[in-house]
Amino acid sequence: MGCSNCGGANGKPSGCKSNGSCSTGGCNRLNVHDWLSNLPMSNSDGDCRVIEVSFNNGSRKDFYRNTTTHIFEKGDCVTVEGVSGFDVGCVSLTGEIVRLQMKKKNVEENNPDMKKLLRKASDRDLEIMHQNKSREKEALVRSRAIARQLKLEMKMSEVEIQADGRKATFFYIADDRVDFRELIKIFASEFRLKVEMRQIGARQEAGKVGGIGSCGRELCCSTWLSDFKSVNTTAARYQNLSINQSKLSGQCGRLKCCLNYELDTYLDALQNFPDNAETLQVAKGTALLIKKDIFKNLMWYVLPDSNKQYPLSIEGVRKIKKLNAQNIVPDELEAADVSKSKAKEDEHTFVDLTGQISLKTLEKADKKKKHQQRSAHHQRRNKKK
Repeated sequence: MGCSNCGGANGKPSGCKSNGSCSTGGCNRLNVHDWLSNLPMSNSDGDCRVIEVSFNNGSRKDFYRNTTTHIFEKGDCVTVEGVSGFDVGCVSLTGEIVRLQMKKKNVEENNPDMKKLLRKASDRDLEIMHQNKSREKEALVRSRAIARQLKLEMKMSEVEIQADGRKATFFYIADDRVDFRELIKIFASEFRLKVEMRQIGARQEAGKVGGIGSCGRELCCSTWLSDFKSVNTTAARYQNLSINQSKLSGQCGRLKCCLNYELDTYLDALQNFPDNAETLQVAKGTALLIKKDIFKNLMWYVLPDSNKQYPLSIEGVRKIKKLNAQNIVPDELEAADVSKSKAKEDEHTFVDLTGQISLKTLEKADKKKKHQQRSAHHQRRNKKK
C-alpha cells in the first residue's frame, strides 16, 4: 500500500518502509514509528493480538483482532471485516505499541465488538480492491454534480469505497446542518452500494488532500497531527506576531495549527512580566505598551505625539508602577541599554564575509590580469624597436 516511489511487491513498501523518510508522503500519512520494536518486552499479559490497520494510504486507521495463527509485520496487506463484506488495508502497527495507541484513543483491548482480521490479502482481494478504488474519482465528480442539482450548501471532499464495493463513505464540508436524506437515496440508486455520509472540517480536508506548508515541509495534518485544537488570534498576539490573515492562515483557510506549538512556552515566560502594565504615567504623558520581548526581558513603550520606542526592563517597569501607585510621576522613562545586549550577542554570532572575500579576490585577480597585459604589451613594443 506504499506510494509509487517506494512501493515493492504486493504493494508492500520496500524503500522508506513508512519510517518517515519518504519524500512524497504517500505512505507516511499519520504514520507512527514503532520505537518498541527493538526493545525486549516482558510478555506477562501475553502478546497483543490486536493490530492497527491503515486504509487509503494512512488517511484512516482502525484496530482489528488477529484471530488467525499468522504473524503479521508492518506493511503487510491484510483482509479485514467490513460492513457486510470485507475490506483491504495495510498493517501499520503490531506488538506492544498497539496497546499504547489503544490507551491513547480510549479503545478497550477486550472489546467484543472489535472487528476481526480475516487473512492475508490474496491476489484476488487486491484485484477487487483496485477495481473498486478506481471508481472513487468518477463517484466524487458525479456526487458533486448531484449535490449541485439539489442546491445543497455542502462541498463533497472525498469518496472512499470499501474494497469489496458494497459500501461508500462520502466526506463533505458544510457550514450549517444539511438535510441530505434525498441525496442518500439518489446516491444509493446511482452507485448501487450502501452510503454513509460523514461531515469533516476544513482542517481534516487539508489533511486528506495533503501538500507542502510555508515551512517547506509536508502539512502536519496530513502526516502526524490527528487532534485538531482550536486556534485563535490570541495565540498570535501572545507571540508578538503581526495579525496578517494571509500569513497566519494555512492551506485550509484557517489559522495555522503550529501557532499553538510554542504558545505554552510564551505563556510561561510571560508570567515573569508585571501585570496591569499597559500604561505608565510620566511627565511627558501616558506611555503605552506595544510589545513584550521574552528573550531579552524587555517591555517596549511609546509616548504620545512621538514615534520613538523606549525599551524598559522588568525592574524599571515595576519601579515606575510603584511610583505611580504613590501618585508620583517620574520625569522620563528609564530606557534600558539595548546596545550592550546586542554586543554580547554579536560575540557568539558568525559574520558573513562571503561577499567581501569574493570582491577582494576578484579585485586582486583583475589587477593581476591588467599587470600581465601591460607587461606583455611592453615586451611586444621592445621587440619591435
